[in-house]
Amino acid sequence: MADLAMRATELVKWFGEGDAKTVAVRGVSFDANFGEMLYIVGPSGSGKTTLLSIISGILRPNEGTVSVEDEDIWNMKSDQLAEFRLNRVGFVFQDYHLFPRLTTVENVAIPLILKRLDWNKSMDEAMGFLEIVGLKDRARLPPVKLSGGEQQRVAIARAIASRPDILIFDEPTASLDGDTGRRIVDFVKKNILNEKRCIIIVTHDSRIFEYADRIMKMEDGRITGFEQGVGHEE
Repeated sequence: MADLAMRATELVKWFGEGDAKTVAVRGVSFDANFGEMLYIVGPSGSGKTTLLSIISGILRPNEGTVSVEDEDIWNMKSDQLAEFRLNRVGFVFQDYHLFPRLTTVENVAIPLILKRLDWNKSMDEAMGFLEIVGLKDRARLPPVKLSGGEQQRVAIARAIASRPDILIFDEPTASLDGDTGRRIVDFVKKNILNEKRCIIIVTHDSRIFEYADRIMKMEDGRITGFEQGVGHEE
């Protein structure tokens, strides 16, 4: 039986009040396990990105719990929650969010510097993570000199620099052509996913469904079903 990485229970999130109230997430419950790549799919406005923000410790739910190692992250004190976001969760944004005035290696080193590692040690470790994603030779370049696929790999290197248990991708192939998108996800599946890490991906891109272990479908803020992915191995 797979080890549990995270459990979401009866999550509810709304915005506004009265006639302006909009419910984005409606009673969502699911488990995510170590060693699996879990996709969250559904049409625009189905609550996927809001759900990602909740489970990654960014957006507080109105109701429900998100448990990691039997502790509800939303019962944590502010400093504990900040530590959770820095050390336990890696987030790869749709638009990469790389800093244009920093070099590639400096972008990857940001989480290490935030953890108060010595500058030189941070740079050395960041180079190691760039090597993992095959971009050590691009370390001194600014992001503008990189292709879209290379920028995505830099974002992945930065996300894994703090060695998170849970890695979350928001539309990782949205800005990439089909072949590049598939190569990125294939790379993540083969090189980043392991038995001590869970990867959660929100996507509209059916071209990368073949890599999923499980697919969770959402619509109107609710889970409408689960499917075993093609990438699942018994």
